[in-house]
Amino acid sequence: MNSKLTKDPKSKESHRPRAVVMLSGGLDSTLAAKVLQEQGIEVHGIHFSTGFCIDDHKRAVAPAGEDPKKLRNEALRAGADLGIPVEMVDISEEYLDIVYNPKHGYGAHMNPCIDCRAFMLRKAKEHMAAIGADFIATGEVLGQRPKSQRRDAMDIVERDSGLKGKLLRPLSAKLMRPTEAEETGLVEREALLDIKGRGRRRQMDLIEEKGITDYPSPAGGCCYLTDEVFSRKFRDKMKHKGEQRMDWTDVALLKVGRHFRIHEGLKLIVGRNERENQFLERFTAGRVVFEPIDVKGPIAVSDESLPSADDENLCAALVARFSDGKKLPQVAVAARGGSQDTRTYNAAPLWDEDQMERLRI
Repeated sequence: MNSKLTKDPKSKESHRPRAVVMLSGGLDSTLAAKVLQEQGIEVHGIHFSTGFCIDDHKRAVAPAGEDPKKLRNEALRAGADLGIPVEMVDISEEYLDIVYNPKHGYGAHMNPCIDCRAFMLRKAKEHMAAIGADFIATGEVLGQRPKSQRRDAMDIVERDSGLKGKLLRPLSAKLMRPTEAEETGLVEREALLDIKGRGRRRQMDLIEEKGITDYPSPAGGCCYLTDEVFSRKFRDKMKHKGEQRMDWTDVALLKVGRHFRIHEGLKLIVGRNERENQFLERFTAGRVVFEPIDVKGPIAVSDESLPSADDENLCAALVARFSDGKKLPQVAVAARGGSQDTRTYNAAPLWDEDQMERLRI
């Protein structure tokens, strides 16, 4: 490792260059941090919690005895492997406003990727100032993502984040304009990389050459907003909330179950497995809960309003359809909550596929 020292024009004292790296813990951001470390740069990680991370939800519904490796926070794991501090920052409340009103629109689904990057980088800029860092780096790769990692989109992110000249992408730096850190010698441009495109083979080879072999699979992503089914539920919820912004209970419930729009003012959420049933039990206050009595099956909860008696019959038929008694003529389904005592419906499982698809969100 180089023992690079530079002059701070304010203090006139020698100091190591310091960088804030946006650290997801994935392959690219870990490699970006490692490349800077190898130049003798002092690296500080920062990781943001948006409330839409799939891995965070998996931890929330994990059963007892789950493999700890599946539950770890990858940013903290990467920080430990690299020997760097990682600042964990919850931005969920502000981030929901970004999702509702993205200046640069959405990607394929409900993902406001350009606005997301710019917002996170503005937050990272605050941390950069707080710890006296010289620049910010990310693991972005030119051309890897169709919405936010086109060259024009990356320029927009740099501009909107207020980091013009101070935002370094070490993995694609040689394909981009030099940053201030490169021009002033804080970073050796020749030691940076020229990776582009969607493949990850080169990154995987490089990171293993550098001694890091424990990292999550680069396939897929961790954001619910890029998921087609979740995005459909999110749009439906936005529509039915009207001018009222959804809260984090609303968002949490979008992450679990099968969702059925009974009518404009009522939705039913049906658990898909035991873990989701247990999760839904946390949200039963003020709702009607449906559950089979004599056979195993899902828990379902009403959302938005309390169902009428006719609504409850339909909800019971849906619950029966997904129970172990789905091939029986009738299934006893209990309904609890609302203004009444617990009541029982002998419901014929709903097998009308056309009706199911009309109701399904």
